[in-house]
Amino acid sequence: MEKIAVLIPCYNEELTIEKVIKDFRKELPNADIYVYNNNSKDKTAEIAKDNGAIVINEYKQGKGNVVRSQFRDIDADIYVMVDGDDTYPAEFVHKLIEPVRNGQADMAIGDRLSNGTYQKENKRPFHEFGNNLVRKAINVLFNTDLKDIMTGYRVFNKRFVKNMPVLSPKFEIETEMSLYALDKRYIIKEIPIVYRDRPEGSSSKLNTVSDGIKVVKTIIRMFKDYKPFRFFGIIALIFLILGLIVGIPVLVEFFKTSYITKVPSAILATGFVSLAAITFQCGILLDTITRQHRENYELQVLRYEQIEKLSKKLDK
Repeated sequence: MEKIAVLIPCYNEELTIEKVIKDFRKELPNADIYVYNNNSKDKTAEIAKDNGAIVINEYKQGKGNVVRSQFRDIDADIYVMVDGDDTYPAEFVHKLIEPVRNGQADMAIGDRLSNGTYQKENKRPFHEFGNNLVRKAINVLFNTDLKDIMTGYRVFNKRFVKNMPVLSPKFEIETEMSLYALDKRYIIKEIPIVYRDRPEGSSSKLNTVSDGIKVVKTIIRMFKDYKPFRFFGIIALIFLILGLIVGIPVLVEFFKTSYITKVPSAILATGFVSLAAITFQCGILLDTITRQHRENYELQVLRYEQIEKLSKKLDK
């Protein structure tokens, strides 16, 4: 029998968690609903328990830490991840589950942006700007056309969940999951959904400036880790251009007079060109290591699938 787990990370969501649990219980009556209480200072945990959810305390603060524990602890065939703030309607869960269940996707994403409801409901314009910035950066980096990178409404299969190393501690986790799926060539399916803003009295845990900086840092780190040749190649090109800008007048003077009077400029230009060469070599080396890592990952996933098949046979 197919096992579905609904994963709800929560921090101070006493105003909305009851409705979220009831809505998903109505749509998925046989699913296990897990509320991971992340040091809430209100009655989130009590309300969730009273409404039949499995409540687990995660004491490491941050959504990424919660998701890491959820992925490690929970065993299921299909995983539904949703925020506890009642911004994502439960009735769309069937559309998200369908492509994962049928093997058409490893991760289905609830796309808030395509139908314009996020732009209409969201009262934090800088969040929309941040979403667009991250989306465009990732699409350029991986040559894709994803519409919503940072949505918190997702469905995964077991292979994705059990093979993803969650590294981000906080709200960069959605960006990390999208980048990870693209780099490891998992199939992503975007399903347009209706988004609604938080009800009155409920406040977002996001800080526009600090969390925006963290997301940008995550993109830079992922760019470096997943596309090292391009990353270090760009830096090497910058050093080379600086070296040429400083060094060309020195070369022109030398060819004209057979002397160099701009000794500091010559030394600086040599330094820039040397840095360009070293950085380019680093890019080649790290690209080779990254390629080897991808090969090892594919073998890891293959072993995982073989173990899963064997386990299912033994269960029968």
